Amino acid sequence: MRRAIAAGGGLLLLILLVLGVRGCLEARKERALKDYARDVTAIVDGTGQVSDTFFGRLDDPGSLNITEYEAEIASDRSGLDSLFSRTEKLDVPGDMGEAQDAFKLTMQLRRDALTEISDRLPTALGSEGSEQAVDDITDQMQVLLASDVIYREIAKPEMEQVLADESVEGVKIPPSKFLPDTSWLDSSTVSDALGQVSGATAAATPGVHGLGLIQTSVAGQVLEDGVPVTISGGGQPELEVQVQNQGDSEETGVTVSVSVDGGDAISEDISSIAAGETQSVTVPLTPAPKGQTSLDVEVDAVPGEQVSDNNSATYEVTFQ
Repeated sequence: MRRAIAAGGGLLLLILLVLGVRGCLEARKERALKDYARDVTAIVDGTGQVSDTFFGRLDDPGSLNITEYEAEIASDRSGLDSLFSRTEKLDVPGDMGEAQDAFKLTMQLRRDALTEISDRLPTALGSEGSEQAVDDITDQMQVLLASDVIYREIAKPEMEQVLADESVEGVKIPPSKFLPDTSWLDSSTVSDALGQVSGATAAATPGVHGLGLIQTSVAGQVLEDGVPVTISGGGQPELEVQVQNQGDSEETGVTVSVSVDGGDAISEDISSIAAGETQSVTVPLTPAPKGQTSLDVEVDAVPGEQVSDNNSATYEVTFQ
């Protein structure tokens, strides 16, 4: 009897020990899952802040010049780089393995997208190659959209399922949307946004862009490149320059420059030229040239213009 009671007591103690160990393990696992969920929440909150500042700056760059603007975007990129590093170093409970893989991919796509945007920004804010750079930046908006889909459809549901399976309460996995809306998937939206930066060359809209110097005349005399002419009458001569928009889109702020014998250029602007339309601008020659002169006439290239061979001409004119 004493042996039976002792054996029963030992068995009961063993059961209590097993239950105690199991309870400790379950409590430790619950704490690990809660800690992981809280870490994910902190990282998601951080990406939301980066998204707000990044797209807020795209919407309204304020008085930032090009150098300051590029520095601010680089700071956003650095912020995501830091958040991605934190994602890689998370203490991941075993059951969260698949969810962590999806979350890590989400953060990597966001980090890589902002890195590419930051790298392409100087070209997009300039004139040479700006159209392609704007298209490249727009492509990265697609990458940001993909990151949102992966988080929404895979990472977040996987995390929530693990928490539900383990009956973990008191923590929630927050939503995360980096791309505010799909308007940023349109290159014209990106182009318009970057065109607001102080000192930036307005990026070209999609399509063919090109201007042509059609005709130059002075005192009713049409000038020909390489053919000397003599103009009589004295007074203040004026050049009438005809420019044609040979592209697909309306061009604004078209500048025509004239220099006499290589001197300082005299410039006049054409406010806008519709696609296929020809506009004229009058450029007064001040001071009035005398004798044999060389007139260089040039129409400044517009953003996106690939061929500008027909934008300039040199005329030999003798003023009597």
